[in-house]
Amino acid sequence: QVHLEESGGGSVQAGGSLRISCKVSGFSDSNDCMGWFRQSPGHKRERVVAIDSGDRATYADSVKGRFTSSRDNYKHTLYLEMHRLKPEDTAVYYCAAVKSLAGFCTMGMSRGRLEDFDYWGQGTQVTVSS
Repeated sequence: QVHLEESGGGSVQAGGSLRISCKVSGFSDSNDCMGWFRQSPGHKRERVVAIDSGDRATYADSVKGRFTSSRDNYKHTLYLEMHRLKPEDTAVYYCAAVKSLAGFCTMGMSRGRLEDFDYWGQGTQVTVSS
């Protein structure tokens, strides 16, 4: 059974940094596409980044240059390092995953199409105060 568990959320002042993690269990290999999504009250869930097994990542324009995602395929863990945080980054951040051919992200996955991801974590709150 596949399980995704996020950790590391919290509160930070604008301009600060946070790192959140997502531990994946139940995958026997690393042939998967993973992603970080976020959702704030009254807004749709949106992609932050999609990343394939080779660490090739596609970021949302709103976070480019500030956020970096990486994977440790041995530990089955996905990371998101967030710098120069802004109040508008406040949201619940979700980790998502889907098995994929050779560990690549399809165009839909890279664009953050929610229905392309099969597994989701419970989310971790990130709050940025001004």
